[in-house]
Amino acid sequence: MIRSDQIWLVWEPIDMRAGMDRLSAWVQDSLGRSPCDGSAFVFRNRRTTRLKLLLWDGNGVWLCQRRLHQGFFTWPSPGDPLHTLSQEQWNWLIAGVDWTRLNARPNPAWKV
Repeated sequence: MIRSDQIWLVWEPIDMRAGMDRLSAWVQDSLGRSPCDGSAFVFRNRRTTRLKLLLWDGNGVWLCQRRLHQGFFTWPSPGDPLHTLSQEQWNWLIAGVDWTRLNARPNPAWKV
């Protein structure tokens, strides 16, 4: 569980060799946000099989990585450079589940 004010998905894929200094500079320069504002920033590779999490916890910076052995992480459509997630959506994302369908409304034309 992430203890963060906000969880932000960064749409643009990154080079997974990037470390915390490079990712922090990217957040500040490209997004105009402070990497130390209590938010968690989640980055992905091109194939969307790996994630990197950058998080300032008040004492230092965390940089964590997760890799799926099968399948892909569900990522938002292109548009805004950042997309925010709830804690529940984050939990589904890292489990490899399509978190975008969790709040899908049923089609009114469907009959039971």
